[in-house]
Amino acid sequence: MADSWKNPLGMFDVAGKVALITGASGAFGAVAAKALAGAGCKLVLAAGNEAALAEVAGECENLGAEVAQVAIRPSDEAACTRLVDVATEKFGALDILVVASGMNKVAKIDALTPGDFEGVMDANVTQSWLLARAATVQMKTQETGGKIVLVSSARGLLGHPAGYTAYCASKAAVDGITKALGCELGEDNITVNAIAPTVFRSPLTAWMFEDDDKAKGFRDGFLARVPKGRLGEPEDLIGPLLFLSSRASDFYTGHILYADGGYTAG
Repeated sequence: MADSWKNPLGMFDVAGKVALITGASGAFGAVAAKALAGAGCKLVLAAGNEAALAEVAGECENLGAEVAQVAIRPSDEAACTRLVDVATEKFGALDILVVASGMNKVAKIDALTPGDFEGVMDANVTQSWLLARAATVQMKTQETGGKIVLVSSARGLLGHPAGYTAYCASKAAVDGITKALGCELGEDNITVNAIAPTVFRSPLTAWMFEDDDKAKGFRDGFLARVPKGRLGEPEDLIGPLLFLSSRASDFYTGHILYADGGYTAG
């Protein structure tokens, strides 16, 4: 504890830690990869899009990180086990898991097929559970335990009129997994938390930041409910990620951390 008083920022130090990030070519996954690379982590990056994955991996290597690339999605138990095995074979441990893989299918319920619904639930819920399970098996063998960070959404708490039944249900389930595993794994020195963003800048949301009438109309309606008065930027996710990935959050588990500018507070 004395060292923490002398160097409180040291509690956020993740240098040398081994992090596995799935969905690493996506919006949040790329942010997580580059943030942890810049913080000194060794990285295992996984995504289905091999070209996009290589681009993110190159950016992380330019930041000084050692990187292993695995061009697979966490679609089943064997794939999730393989991702953990890559971390232990390459770097000898798995300290941090960030599950940034997932999907959405926007459609009103009468237009959403059962297959669409099941696909979203599989990608967001089942695969999160499988990855957490594979990581837990490894982290329980380590004296240092580990950090599991899932990606939820403000839509896990709030509905949406545009056709989000699958997405909202999936993210509410991710919240449930987070809380249940937080309770279950506390005695194993493994923390399980989730980051739940609202709208932040990414290739998929770039249009919302434009100056045309459509974007302005969206922002006027949405920002009326955001106390901070702006949409999120990728940098807004770095602080929460470092907190949940480091020993600064050792006494925090089972939490949903909303990165939303106060959207869910009102």
